[in-house]
Amino acid sequence: MARVPLPPIPSRCVDVELSVQPRRTTPTATIRPGGATGEVSRRPDNEDGVRWAVSSGDTEPEQLRAAGAGLVQAVAADLHADAAAGNRATRTVQLRLPESLSTAAVTALAVGIRLGSYHYRVSTTDSKSPLRTLRLIAADATTPEDIAEWEQALPRARELAEATVLARDLANTPSNVKTPAWLADTATRLLSDITNLRVTVRDEEWLTRQRFGGVLAVGAGSARPPRLIEATYRPRGASTHLLLVGKGITFDTGGLSIKPADGMPLMRTDMAGSAAVLAAIRAVAALRLPVRVTALVPAAENHVSGGAYRPGDVVRHYGGRTSEVTNTDAEGRMVLADALGYGVARFKPDAVVDVATLTGAMKVALGLRTGGVFATDDDLARRVCAAGKATGESWWRMPLLEAHSAAVRSAIADVRQAPEGPGAVVAALFLREFTMGSRWAHLDVAGPARAESGYAEVVPGATGFAARTLVELVASYG
Repeated sequence: MARVPLPPIPSRCVDVELSVQPRRTTPTATIRPGGATGEVSRRPDNEDGVRWAVSSGDTEPEQLRAAGAGLVQAVAADLHADAAAGNRATRTVQLRLPESLSTAAVTALAVGIRLGSYHYRVSTTDSKSPLRTLRLIAADATTPEDIAEWEQALPRARELAEATVLARDLANTPSNVKTPAWLADTATRLLSDITNLRVTVRDEEWLTRQRFGGVLAVGAGSARPPRLIEATYRPRGASTHLLLVGKGITFDTGGLSIKPADGMPLMRTDMAGSAAVLAAIRAVAALRLPVRVTALVPAAENHVSGGAYRPGDVVRHYGGRTSEVTNTDAEGRMVLADALGYGVARFKPDAVVDVATLTGAMKVALGLRTGGVFATDDDLARRVCAAGKATGESWWRMPLLEAHSAAVRSAIADVRQAPEGPGAVVAALFLREFTMGSRWAHLDVAGPARAESGYAEVVPGATGFAARTLVELVASYG
């Protein structure tokens, strides 16, 4: 097979700098409070030298994140047009900031600028914008104390944005490239050079010896064997240990319970949960947060072949519990069950969070921009939702309805993999069976993990949803 010309990972996005002194010859943009957030007007002949003005609503962080994305996209389009016309396209644009912005607002603006400039395309043609840097120009009335705070906040904003960028890159990578082995090798390359962060990859032989029956069953139909990626971040003196588990299905046909053809092209993003987890632990380590974190990614392809697992099979998971398989397209919970059981028994963490594009039912319940939170612990659920609010990702707590717990019981095994009932709820109840009473939250991101059209700082394709939330969640324990 011919080599696919993949873009570099992580993708390069527009850098954000801070300055107190504008430069006369640098193209200039300004923020206009009010108006439709993110709307950009072009004023090439304006006497004050301002070429672009972006509306920012009430200048709250959410609005500024969207304004930053809208501005950088408009600037990129204009610079492309300049280049196509044979003009020399500038690599730097400066943005005049209004007075009295909070540090949170400046952070959100910087994140929006970087994420709005994200572009993923597998092509031999370079279609990226010539824009490399957007320089923020502080208003004259800005105090030295505010500027000092902003200078400290911008590196953190960069890491939050980079976490989302990396998660998008991993999920967007085509599945003819993104095998379980590729995902493991890429994680090793991207994570191993960061202080206190170590990656170990377990192959199919190790998985067989350790009896990861769920991962092996799902991966049995593919010629590309499964992997378990284990990343550990151990800062000196950390007193809290969080376990993050991400669903790593690198392509999902549905197995013998095959998906409709129309639903398959986007299944390269079915490992968006694992992408968020890997990107988050990288950012946590880069920020040197004082919290121990372990990330587990059970990676497999769910394919159709003579070796594929079947509805009616009984699978023995890590730790010994058995599952009756009723739908091979409910493969995510099969691999998560192994990883949860292993992670809880092996590491005994203070809290566990898993992230997965798990159920279509969650898309029906919450739409395409909000993730669902199921949790056995009120404080953990509150922290997840608060972390999302702080970073611009929307979450809604869902109930673990005990009235449906009996549906998870099986007549021929310990549990039934995909019982009747409200789909997202029974999936969460199934996963809870493997958490051994831990403080646990399950994040179903089936809706917001991918986007068909852009909005705010989101561009079409994989969104990187949950990566920033996880970083902020870890920080809340520091």
